[in-house]
Amino acid sequence: MALIEGFRVRNYRALRDVTLGRLSTQQQGEPLTPFTVVIGKNGAGKSTLFDAFGFVADCLSTDVETACDAKQRGGFERMRSLGTEEPIQFEIYYREGKLERPITYELAINLDEGGRPFVESEVLRQRRKGQKHGRPYPFLRLHHGQGTVWAGEDAVETVSGEEDRAQEQVELTDLRQLGIATLGTLKEHPRIKRFRDFLKGWYLSYFHPDAARSIPSAGAQRHLNIHGDNIGNVVQYMEREHKDRFNSILQRIASKIPGIHSIQTDVTKDKRVLLQFNDGAFADPFYAGQMSDGTLKIFAYLLLMEDPDPPPFICIEEPENGLYHGLLNSLAIELRSHATGKKNAPQIFVTTHQPYFVDALSPSEVWILEKGGGGFSTVRRVSDLELVRNLVAEGLPLGSLWYSDYLEAR
Repeated sequence: MALIEGFRVRNYRALRDVTLGRLSTQQQGEPLTPFTVVIGKNGAGKSTLFDAFGFVADCLSTDVETACDAKQRGGFERMRSLGTEEPIQFEIYYREGKLERPITYELAINLDEGGRPFVESEVLRQRRKGQKHGRPYPFLRLHHGQGTVWAGEDAVETVSGEEDRAQEQVELTDLRQLGIATLGTLKEHPRIKRFRDFLKGWYLSYFHPDAARSIPSAGAQRHLNIHGDNIGNVVQYMEREHKDRFNSILQRIASKIPGIHSIQTDVTKDKRVLLQFNDGAFADPFYAGQMSDGTLKIFAYLLLMEDPDPPPFICIEEPENGLYHGLLNSLAIELRSHATGKKNAPQIFVTTHQPYFVDALSPSEVWILEKGGGGFSTVRRVSDLELVRNLVAEGLPLGSLWYSDYLEAR
């Protein structure tokens, strides 16, 4: 499964210029791990970083103007970093497979003459086939909706023009739409299609326990949605399509939720599938609508991890909210095992401010966001701190070191 090795954000609120992992122009850094966690104090920029991923995904699913005007963002001018007139820019450096040539996606969004957000530029780059080092070349280059695209699996821009036969001039009619949204539907552009599908498959969790308590209308749904209000529909799909596997999944999940002895399903007369939780203290089980926020949250995360066809990239903001602190260490271990334990495992990105969660992590998996000069965020990988590496090697848990301020800038 595809893996993001590096992500750069510029001019996005407090993220004036923040890079996590390795980029094509910054090969000295280590790539992001399959399980990556960002920590920091309140106001350090964790939610903004989480939303940066969501914004890029929203630009594809809707358009850049709609993404900017989403309720939590409030328009382009409120999103652009204070004191700059430059475009908001993103760079994603990812690899479709372990042995595949990495691809870089660059996106810049600005205001047009009418004050509306538009796609100022888009570039997709890749090294030539057989080239292990050196400069990657574009196979998509757009500026103000006009530019060049190279068809096929291997063609890229060259100085000699040897790939001119694969070159095509394009002009888009809607500058609010990403070029990859249009070109990624064409058979002759398989690399663009794969990147578009990868981005389209991102899952950002905005789970609300109250939404999960609602009783959904009948109808099987394959994947959990971002709010978690279709848990019953996903259960219905799993019950129907993977009955034996789903029963074993329910047993495994029940064993990992404190106080829950078993989880069963109840099919209503109108064919809806409801969840029953048995805690052993009462003869009758509880339905999902009667369960605590923490129990529902843990169940939703574990159900998401058990998806037979998981999203390629999962973002979870502050999973500790509403959970007993004793669960956090095991939750972190569970998320890591799903990110690293299978061939087609999803990459999981988490933001947190809970040391108990961080105790289960290694320094290479953790990045710390801090407010720097001018109110803009800076980021460091914890494994770059020699003292912290040595203390963890001696057996001290990372979360305790964070609690004791060993991870703070000195």
